[in-house]
Amino acid sequence: MAGSARRGSGPLKWDNVIDLKFLRDNPQTVKDSQVARGEDPSLVDELLAADERRREAIQRADGLRSRQKQLGKAIGQASPEEREALLAEANELKDSLKAAGAAETEAEEAVNAAQHRLSNVVEGAPAGGEEDFVVLEHHGEPTAFNFEPKDHLDLGESLGIIDVKRGTKVSGARFYYLKGDGALLQLGMLTLAARKATENGFTVMIPPVLVRPEVMSGTGFLGEHSDEIYYLERDDLYLVGTSEVALAGYHADEIIDLSNGPVRYAGWSSCFRREAGSYGKDTRGILRVHQFDKLEMFVYCRPEEAAEQHQKLLDLEREMLAAVEVPYRVIDVAGGDLGASAARKFDTEAWVPTQGTYRELTSTSNCTTFQARRLKTRYRDESGKPQVAATLNGTLATTRWLVAILENNQRADGSVVVPEALRPFVGKEILEPVQ
Repeated sequence: MAGSARRGSGPLKWDNVIDLKFLRDNPQTVKDSQVARGEDPSLVDELLAADERRREAIQRADGLRSRQKQLGKAIGQASPEEREALLAEANELKDSLKAAGAAETEAEEAVNAAQHRLSNVVEGAPAGGEEDFVVLEHHGEPTAFNFEPKDHLDLGESLGIIDVKRGTKVSGARFYYLKGDGALLQLGMLTLAARKATENGFTVMIPPVLVRPEVMSGTGFLGEHSDEIYYLERDDLYLVGTSEVALAGYHADEIIDLSNGPVRYAGWSSCFRREAGSYGKDTRGILRVHQFDKLEMFVYCRPEEAAEQHQKLLDLEREMLAAVEVPYRVIDVAGGDLGASAARKFDTEAWVPTQGTYRELTSTSNCTTFQARRLKTRYRDESGKPQVAATLNGTLATTRWLVAILENNQRADGSVVVPEALRPFVGKEILEPVQ
């Protein structure tokens, strides 16, 4: 398993984002993917042109190096009369080779820059934008009450388990305190998720929440949404918005052992998001905040296993949502709403009674070889040849679940029924108002 991973050869490089061989053979497929994402398909032609210039530059430099070797041998065997002319050619060749090497480097950098502008190739996702998702299934009926329901913040404040006012006083908008039973409710939910992950072959990890730029970039998070990420300039480190980042970097520049099947991790961490561009949206309560906790599943597998592993991650999310007793639906996210690294993504959305709609609780993404190619994470195939691995991720529990748990399990007197699976952690069946 992962413990037998060994270091790959050569230094870590953060390139080869899109498989260039695939691009050369299937340019229209990549263009169609760009269109499905609402992104520029002409980037494909730009990358192909840059790739052609690079190959020409490599060919020219290799030809000059070959001639340099020939001259070296010829000079050693030449007569005094011949040697002078050969030495003159060798001197001229040095300048040509220096220029060719610089051109080769420049061409390589142009290819890398063009590659980093292309997102992963969409696989099977609906076309369109944020509103063009496809609903795949519903679980449970939207909760109906014979009284006027309170929202999660009113409930949390009356139960004495959420304190947004003091969170704002101490840290600013979109921060909060979870208190007493609220803290136990979250810890219980995350512990239940960790147990479920362990029972299904995941190794639970508590990873770093600060990562280097190359790791953040390698996972595809430093693109057009980089303003969502907190950056510590003095330390040149980023705060993660999901433990997916640290788990993806865990095997960077390694050849991992997939001979016994996929390698699975579950990262428990605090997560941080600037929520740039969301001002005025979901400012009430803890639905969209700057800091939250999450249990994130992460899988390394062979590319041909990725679609099956994606469904398994979704199945585990279904099981967890059933355990916390909230009605939800599963959607197939449209290409234009995918992150740069995802080829396909399924979201689960819980019913939020006071909003009269479904809101996202989990996502699970198939990133195919996009991240592993950038991070140089490989495995050996049956013939022993290194191949690029596939990576997937999926949320198994996170802070915003408390919104759906509180609202869907409230009673007319302002109390909230604790889902049965969480009662051993909270220590009670009912949360009672304290004011």
